[in-house]
Order: sequence, then C-alpha cells, then structure tokens
Amino acid sequence: MTTVLITGTSSGIGRATARRLARRPELTVYATARKVEAIADLAEAGARLLPLDVTDETSMRAAVTAIEAEHGQVDVLINNAGYGEYGPIEEAPMDRVRAQFETNVFGLSRLTQLVLPGMRRAGRGRIVNVSSMGGRLVFPGGGYYHASKYAVEAISDALRQEVRPFGIGVAIVEPGLIRTGFGAVAAESLGADTAASGPYRSMVAAVDRVMASSYDNRLLAATPDTVARVIERAVTASRPRTRYVVTAAARAMVHTRRLLGARLFDAVNRLQFR
Repeated sequence: MTTVLITGTSSGIGRATARRLARRPELTVYATARKVEAIADLAEAGARLLPLDVTDETSMRAAVTAIEAEHGQVDVLINNAGYGEYGPIEEAPMDRVRAQFETNVFGLSRLTQLVLPGMRRAGRGRIVNVSSMGGRLVFPGGGYYHASKYAVEAISDALRQEVRPFGIGVAIVEPGLIRTGFGAVAAESLGADTAASGPYRSMVAAVDRVMASSYDNRLLAATPDTVARVIERAVTASRPRTRYVVTAAARAMVHTRRLLGARLFDAVNRLQFR
C-alpha cells in the first residue's frame, strides 16, 4: 500500500483530490484539515482523516508521526493547502501578507521537511506541490499571492534536484482558474484593502470586475476535479513531469507571457484592467 497525505481537503481541489485518490485500492489516503468534522464525509469515500494545520508545528508533527507509526513513512505528500490574499502592494496589511506566506510557503516547506527523513529511509517518495499559473505570471492586485506561488516554484525546483539521489520525485501542479472558493476569498480581500476613495480604487475595481467575470466564464474556469485528475497522474506516473499546467486557458496565458516578455505583457494587462 502507498500512503498519501493531502493538506487542505476541506474544500475545492483538496477535497476533489482526496475523493479521487481514495477510489484507488493501492492507496491509503489521509485527508487532512484544521477541523476534521469539516471533512467527515471523506471517510465515507474511503479516506482516513487527520487534523492538520499547516501553520502549527505541533499539528504537522502529530499528523506525520501518526502515519509513520502505522506505515513507516509517508510515500506521497500533496501540498495543496493555500489561499489568495489580494490587494495593492502599497496598501495590503502586512499581517495578512505574513499569514498568507505562513500557509502557502512556510507550511508547505515545513511539512516537506517533516516527511523527507522517512522517504529517504525508504529510498522512495513523491512530493506534489500545488502551485498556480500565478507562479509563472503576474496580474496587478495579486502581487503578494503571486510572490507566494513564485516561492513554491523556486522551492520545488531546488528540492527536485536535491532529493532525486534518494529516489524521491517532485512535481508541480499549476492550475489556472478553478471554480472553488478561491475567487470569492480573493475578491473579499481585494475589497477590504482599499477604501472607495483610495489612490488605487480604479485598479481595484477593474481587477474585481475581471476576476468575477473570469471565474464565471465556463471557457476559462474549470472544476476542482479537473485538477484532481492531473494530481492523480502526478502521483501515479512512473516518471512524473516537473510541471503540469491545468486548463487550456492557463497554458495559453503562460505561453503568451513567455513570448511577449515583460513590457508587452504589462501593456496587455493595462488594456484588460483599465
């Protein structure tokens, strides 16, 4: 049996991934959330439940220790927990910026540190980090969120090279727009950061409008299970890709950013967010 630890399964991508992987008889899936009562239905789907808060050291240690006590090691870690704090760079409250990095970057990093000794002892393992197309390109109003995902990309690239000699693989999954609670949380934080009379009010209004219309667009935004299917491939492939960009729209945007360069991409954004 292969043990799989997934963070952030109370909603969205994490929940869909836990349900999908729990169907596979060769996998023992541990679904986690800060409050296990929020994921009680995943037990009925075949997952085992553990409390885990990626911003709490004791919580992370307890979850890893529980799995290792029964199975020897965590075979697959899926770092999925994360959220988006939006707002202008000048005006975003730094306590909220730090909180976002605690979840999106430092929690991911620390949990990875905790599972790696067991993986090295076993001579095998896989780490799947859920990043974003926002780790490859940047839109106005989301600078701190994008920065957290750029950090995940850099950490993953370094980690992949460091742990390869121990039989451990690292893959990055980069979703585009996904119809989860992410858009609503991001929009709420965006509106909270700037007063109606603030200097960035026009930009904030434009970002809010574009974000709402994009998440409502069925051609641009996909379902959480679309990402879960890709994560399943990253977990089960004998030789996973280093990166999986999820949705055709996301692949087009990442490719466009690479082709246009910074100045032209900025110009496109000025037209879109004016």
